[in-house]
Amino acid sequence: MAKTVEAQPLGTNSGKGNIVAIIAMFFLFAMISFVTNLAAPLGTIWSNQYDWAGMLGNLMNFLAYLFMGIPAGNMLVRIGYKKTALLAMLVGLAGLVLQWLSSFVGADTLIFNVSLNFYIYLLGAFVCGFCVCMLNTVVNPMLTVLGGGGNTGNQLVQAGGSLNSLAGTLTPLFVGMLIGQVTATTSMTDVIPLLFIAMGVFVLAFLIISAVNIPEPHMRKGGAEKVAYSHSPWSFRHTVLGVIGIFFYVGIEVGIPGVLFFYLSDSASSGITENATAIAGGVVAIYWLLMLVGRLVSTVISGKVSSRTQLLTVTVAAICLVLIAIFISGDVRVSMPAYSAADGFSMAQVPAKAIFLVLCGLCTSVMWGGIFNLAVEGLGKYTPQASGIFMMMVVGGGVMPFIQNAIAKSAGYMPSYWLVVAMLAYLLFYAVAGCRNVNKDIPVNEDTAPDLRDL
Repeated sequence: MAKTVEAQPLGTNSGKGNIVAIIAMFFLFAMISFVTNLAAPLGTIWSNQYDWAGMLGNLMNFLAYLFMGIPAGNMLVRIGYKKTALLAMLVGLAGLVLQWLSSFVGADTLIFNVSLNFYIYLLGAFVCGFCVCMLNTVVNPMLTVLGGGGNTGNQLVQAGGSLNSLAGTLTPLFVGMLIGQVTATTSMTDVIPLLFIAMGVFVLAFLIISAVNIPEPHMRKGGAEKVAYSHSPWSFRHTVLGVIGIFFYVGIEVGIPGVLFFYLSDSASSGITENATAIAGGVVAIYWLLMLVGRLVSTVISGKVSSRTQLLTVTVAAICLVLIAIFISGDVRVSMPAYSAADGFSMAQVPAKAIFLVLCGLCTSVMWGGIFNLAVEGLGKYTPQASGIFMMMVVGGGVMPFIQNAIAKSAGYMPSYWLVVAMLAYLLFYAVAGCRNVNKDIPVNEDTAPDLRDL
């Protein structure tokens, strides 16, 4: 029976090869955020045409995870990390082309009183979701393996997350700059330059990854027998609770800035009368920038501070910040860096609620790495299976913000953040008690690769 080739952690004699692979994984991390964070800002365009459509593109993007999570994990075993990443690039390029087509195809054709181009846009968002799901399935376990697991593995995940946050910072900023103020004439044609940039980045990424030698620690080699394990990731309590935690976390990460973008863009609610959408994009970009800062800090301290301690600390802080944002008066204004077509980058007066929600970026920045690291700790041979399951649960980034946006439409923007508080309360429980591995009696060291279709 064939054995898998274990990637050596940093500091071993294969360190140079690992560094190249790590850089490649970091690059993919940035691509994930760039594509994902297009969905919510673009929703402001469609919500101007269809009031209910604000978070629907974001929902379609994340819904793809539900269908692709297990197949993507299975691809790691069957064709390896590199081919999975390359295929993801092609899928992402197709999704962006569909969104570009929605800018000029089918605008005058109605299906159930909805224009055909909106359906094309939703299909493009869904296809892009397949792409980012596949990329996420590659980068998280790969960085954990390259780091040797434990705190060092989390350190690499956080470092890669820093580039993820940088891309997330630029995306809403660019969308806001291109749109300026949402009007009756605002359409997808306004953001075509950004879609072309994204397509170009995917082509470049494909060429770079094609030239990089990536370790394949979990791929089943030719002639290897199918392995039926006696257990699965579902046998581990801390993994099951972590899967739920990832579902809620992604809902928190996307929901906080997503609803904030809509709130600030709504002049009647935010009191921003000129260039509201552009200013909203600039303010929300700070959220993602703070995620970058938080992940850089976590990268430095993760070798000494445990994932559990970090998760516990930031969860408590996030709960406090969201509660302040809910209760502080909307009449209290603060100056925040923003962008407008007339003044460029400048200080804008926005509700003080925004600054507390933006500060949550420091907290959410380390949650993904912390939850993932805690949930797969001690899984051994079940790690690739668990990665596929986690990717399915990223659908929470579409479901929970969609629910939050529905609450915002009916009860108001700030009351919708009580849903965020409830999800943060669950993460607090996970950090305190849920992350403990109580199933250490299950053997995890068998050196064969599983078939994820057994899930």
